[in-house]
Amino acid sequence: MGGVGQTRLLQGSVLVVGAGGLGAPLLLYLAAAGVGTIGVVDDDAVDLSNLQRQVIHATERIGAPKVESAAEAVAAVNPEIRLVPHPVRLDAGNVAELIAGYDVIADGSDNFETRFTLNDACHEAGKVLVAAALLRFEGQLATFKSGLGEFPCYRCLFPAPPPPGMVPSCAEGGVLGALAGTMGSLQATEILKEVMGIGESLAGHLLIYDALTTTIRKMALKRNPRCATCGDG
Repeated sequence: MGGVGQTRLLQGSVLVVGAGGLGAPLLLYLAAAGVGTIGVVDDDAVDLSNLQRQVIHATERIGAPKVESAAEAVAAVNPEIRLVPHPVRLDAGNVAELIAGYDVIADGSDNFETRFTLNDACHEAGKVLVAAALLRFEGQLATFKSGLGEFPCYRCLFPAPPPPGMVPSCAEGGVLGALAGTMGSLQATEILKEVMGIGESLAGHLLIYDALTTTIRKMALKRNPRCATCGDG
């Protein structure tokens, strides 16, 4: 990294959507690395059931807003950085304003509505989107830059949300707590690479991690010219 890389981190800004299983390790590593400005979006409060996988929160902060709990934990790691809490639920009405002031957007949400809203807004605004997802013993990670070149977006992979009830949430289907740490750390690594401009971007690929078989697959993604978001039409 060197001094140049560290300066880019200090001058960089990342918006983390979700202070849950993915956002928890992600926020800690971004703060520890020295990212100058970190925003966090979450309208939920800390619950006892969260602590199995959301390592940024603590028992004594049960009932507190997650953004406030996250801010306290981040300050304990690195008080020199700026953490901006956004205690709201991201939706189509506020997404453009929320992402406007940040270089990289990190999707750690747990619902398809937020994922598709973020994808469309990041494409429109030309933002880098690093998205991760969890369920049971499997995690997925991808970087989307469709607004910055001939790269696929999230809708190229999943054209539309699945029917309600077809794919359970983490709360419904369960998730191995340590898996959240694994995927959150991988997500943090890709974000730091994007902020510093180093290494090979994950854009155009999907990373799938299976914890039960200890296997990682990296699949190439193609841009869909008929995509509703980034297609030629």
